Amino acid sequence: MSGCNLIALICNRNSATCCSISFLLNMAQKYRIYINEKVLLITEVVPEHVERYQRIDAQTFDLRSFFEQFDGKAGQALFYLLTPNAKDFLKKVIKNITLIEAAGGVVENEQGEYLFIYRNHKWDLPKGKLEKDEKKKVGAVREVEEECGIKVNSIGKKICVTYHTYKSKGEVILKRTYWYRMTFTGVGELKPQLEEGITKVLWFKREQTAPIVKNTFPSIIDVLVKLELLKDKVEPL
Repeated sequence: MSGCNLIALICNRNSATCCSISFLLNMAQKYRIYINEKVLLITEVVPEHVERYQRIDAQTFDLRSFFEQFDGKAGQALFYLLTPNAKDFLKKVIKNITLIEAAGGVVENEQGEYLFIYRNHKWDLPKGKLEKDEKKKVGAVREVEEECGIKVNSIGKKICVTYHTYKSKGEVILKRTYWYRMTFTGVGELKPQLEEGITKVLWFKREQTAPIVKNTFPSIIDVLVKLELLKDKVEPL
């Protein structure tokens, strides 16, 4: 799939996701932090279509203040912060906020289908918070098995890492999620973890991702793009 066709597909959903995907297609060092449908790009180069963005001052940036100012507000959805070293800047951000580590997976079965969950009225991928001293891969498998009622057969390489912010008990949290490839070769009924707000667990073929693209989180689309699971022509279910 060409980059332009992929970007055009996601642009039909929203401009924030469109732009975030375009940045996956070049090599410059950058990180995306999501606040629901808004995205902050920490980057070493000025983004393409910079006119769509609001620039944030790196010298005075504070993630808590940024969250409070823009979360739930209508209007501007794209922000960028320019820095000589995006990796070092992200480390500084993490030092000054509560960080939660999570892990999850993209599970593929023998039919070439991929496992998705429906949680709190959104399509999502199974993931969850790591327990104390838990290894990332171990936690990723545990969360997938708990949320979907399956037994993972194998776990592969890391796909990517995503970042998003939210508020819990009045505190702004930054969640860093590690995503892994997984395989499932068994049979049996999928069982959603209802106590976690999951009401559906379903297998989707690569060409059936249209309903997911229309109703998921931008960070999940990042994962799907990394795996090349989105097509420029999506067939309806």
